[in-house]
This record gives sequence, structure tokens and C-alpha cells, in this order.
Amino acid sequence: MGKTMKGVVLPGDRTVLIKEFPVPKPGPGQVLVKMKASTVCGSDIHGIYRRRPSKNPGERREIIRGHEPCGQIVEVGQNARRFKVGDRVIIYHIAGCGICHNCRMGYMINCTSSQRAAYGWDRDGGMAEYLLAEENTCVSLPDSLSYVDGACIACGFGTVWEALTRVQVSSGDNVLVVGLGPVGMAAMVLSRCLGAKKVIGVEAVDERLQLARDLGLGDVLLKAEPDVVKEIKAVSDGRGCEASIDCSGNPQGRLTAIQGTGQWGRVAFVGEGSTVTFEPSRDIMHKQITIYGSWVTSIDHMEDLVERLVRWDVHPEMIVTKRFSLDQADEAFRLMDEGKCGKIAVVFDD
Repeated sequence: MGKTMKGVVLPGDRTVLIKEFPVPKPGPGQVLVKMKASTVCGSDIHGIYRRRPSKNPGERREIIRGHEPCGQIVEVGQNARRFKVGDRVIIYHIAGCGICHNCRMGYMINCTSSQRAAYGWDRDGGMAEYLLAEENTCVSLPDSLSYVDGACIACGFGTVWEALTRVQVSSGDNVLVVGLGPVGMAAMVLSRCLGAKKVIGVEAVDERLQLARDLGLGDVLLKAEPDVVKEIKAVSDGRGCEASIDCSGNPQGRLTAIQGTGQWGRVAFVGEGSTVTFEPSRDIMHKQITIYGSWVTSIDHMEDLVERLVRWDVHPEMIVTKRFSLDQADEAFRLMDEGKCGKIAVVFDD
């Protein structure tokens, strides 16, 4: 009998199961990564953890969840060309075909091939003791960054970095961040790194608003209330912000991001799901603002972010408020589901 490992399965109905799986063997172009840290993403909560169990037999495969993995390579398959045993790596969480236009640009998230498979969604992910990964989805983790830092970069910080580059945040900009969950917190951290003049955060949940204050993340933190747009304009020289990021995925939150943006400003939608209603003439056209949709990031932008974090001496794990062992995964997902915490990490013993 081969070696086995523990892995987390999310069957739905807010249920977490820890099961035994065989430790995979890397094939050509693959590496076996011993997990060191795997963080919980809000999309896992909305898209998998809360859902009703599927009655479709084609969806019953027990996939190991977790798409924010970071660890150390312990075995390499044939034709591995960049990484070796002992290397510390972040896993870019989508494996694409590698040859379509989007993959060749580094945006495997937008791979157009049927071969596209996201870790933790379509193929086994990082909530396990080991992860079988494609070598071309690995990003080198410098020694100065922790494994928890790397797990935070794998999705949340990487996703925010992409959005900030789209709206071209630079020194002197007032930046509005709506929704201060882990992604919004990351947006505030990175906006400051980019030299924003003032970082303004808006959040509806009191506990997360207080957490942002405790972590010193923003220059101005506002409760999401009916008059919040007036408050945003008052603290942004009366004009509104040059750049705004919606991380809430909430209709009112998105509208706040749009209306809190000044003339010629830029808005990025990052939060998933739901809808938004606005008046095109008043809210967009007459203000000459641009709205960007931004989904995850490219692998080369992720590598660029890693390099900058080292240079800035910034550690994404600063927004992690609780750490659990793999055996405590049930508690980790339950806490994240409450929506009142920062980032939640599952860490693995050596």
C-alpha cells in the first residue's frame, strides 16, 4: 500500500470532511509540493462551502479544496526545467493548456482550453499535506517571505495587485477601497506601498472596520452608511478619489465605489457575484470615469509582486488573524464564513 495523506473535502451545507488520499506521484513537467501553508479564500466560502450538495453524478468527485497553496518541493517529475527538490514555491492556482493566447500572456485564469483546471476547484488543491502541481504554475518564494506570506500572495494579494495595476495607482492618488475583508485589506496595504496620498476604506461590518483600524491599514476608515459618498468626497479634497477598488461584491458597495470616484477617475471591480445598478450619464459618462473588470492576475504579475514585496519589506501575513492546523479545518472555514475576521490560514507541521 502506498503512502497516504490527509486532505479537506467540502461537500456543501457548511460541512468540512478530512479524508485520506494517496500521495500523488509527479509525472513529466510536474512537481510534488509538501504544503506549508494554505489560506482560505472568500470564493471558497461563497462557491463551495455554503452550496447545497450536487445531485449531478458528474460533480461528485471528491476534490481536495484550497486554491491558495504555498510549500516546498519534495519530488520532481521528468523534464522539470526550473525548480528542484527543496525549492520554496507559491502555486499560481490555475493550470492552463500553456499554448492558447491567454496562457502565453501569463493569464492562465483565462485559458480557453478544456484542459484548464483550477487547483481546489477542478483538480486537487492545497488543503492537504501534499499537492501535485504543474511546474509552470510555480512561483519562487524568496527566503525573506514566509510560507503564510506566499499563501496570501497566491490569490488575495495577487488579485489586488492586478486591479491596482489596471487603475494605475500612483503617488498623489486618493484611493478608495470598498469592502474590507482580506482582499480589501490587501488593497489598502498595496495602495500605500504604491505611494497613494490617502487610502480611504469603507466597510459595513463593525468587526472588520475595527480590525482595519487595529492594523493601521487606512488613513480614513468609514462605516458603509447612506451618506458615505459625501464623507468620501469630504476627505478627498471635495473631488472624489482618483482610483477606487470594489472588493465587496455588493450592489451598494459597487455603487459607492463608482460614486466615490472623481472626474477622470478609474474604478476596478474585484468582488465576485451579485449585481449593480447605476445611472450611466450621471455616474459614469459625465464624470468621464473608466470601469475595469479584474479577475485574479497573471503569473508574471505575481512574480513581479513577490519581488516588490521583498524590496518593500512588506509581509502579507500581517492581515492573517487566525491560524489553524489541518485537523482544525472545520473551525477555520466556520470562522471565515462568519465574515468578521481577517485572513485565515491553515499551517502544516514539518
